[in-house]
Amino acid sequence: MDPMQVKIALVGKYTNLSDSYLSVVKALLHASVACSQKPSIQWVSASDLEDATAASAPDAHTKAWETLKGSSCILIPGGFGDRGISGMILAAKYARENKVPYLGICLGMQISVIEMSRHVLGLGNADSEEFNTDTPDCVVMYMPEVSKTHLGNTMRLGCRRTFFRKPDCLTSKLYGNPPHVDERHRHRYEVNPSFVPMLENAGLQFVGCDESGNRMEIVELQDHPFYIGVQFHPEFKSRPRKPSPPFTGLILAATERMRTLTNVSNGDAGASE
Repeated sequence: MDPMQVKIALVGKYTNLSDSYLSVVKALLHASVACSQKPSIQWVSASDLEDATAASAPDAHTKAWETLKGSSCILIPGGFGDRGISGMILAAKYARENKVPYLGICLGMQISVIEMSRHVLGLGNADSEEFNTDTPDCVVMYMPEVSKTHLGNTMRLGCRRTFFRKPDCLTSKLYGNPPHVDERHRHRYEVNPSFVPMLENAGLQFVGCDESGNRMEIVELQDHPFYIGVQFHPEFKSRPRKPSPPFTGLILAATERMRTLTNVSNGDAGASE
């Protein structure tokens, strides 16, 4: 492989990489160019990582895991529905246990919360209300202010402000150490604040929140080179000359160049508008 090429495992549920995740692909390109790298995006179907696929399609299962393990970093993007969720949880678990740089966006952040709850806190039934309305450990819940019975206007949309709860966190440094950032949102579900203390005691730090202090927006894993989840969609504001800070951080971590973090702050990595 080209020494300037970085392999990125994009673990998703949709079959068409270019169409379904176009904004994510573009953001990875912007960040890679800013870091003088050529992105090699490795598509991994989340369903192929699951144990059921090992029995029904062993070749696809083996290939998916070889691709995941052969990549320098892992990204789980947003999405809706329960297909491939078990595979995403396995990918997040692999990244956490093996210190592989990880970025979770929207659903990808929620996946990191579910994975930690199941495999670190020991809550085997931990789940999102989106996938299991009857779970006793609902670590990701439907936003309380949104109607569950009306289909229209059921998402939190648009540019919203996220405040850093812990100013010295890695994500804050990526953005240039501002008190807050403004990023675009598109979600119906959020982390259940009742589980936040337990998760933080286990090492998953909620470093960003909304103005109320109850809606968690950014997570970071302690004792990991780069493990970040964001509830918002940073890829929507990425531009060729102003790459998204979380994406830039992922590429820096994948190429073992996090020591250059201070060089991409103060606006150079695309600080919030």
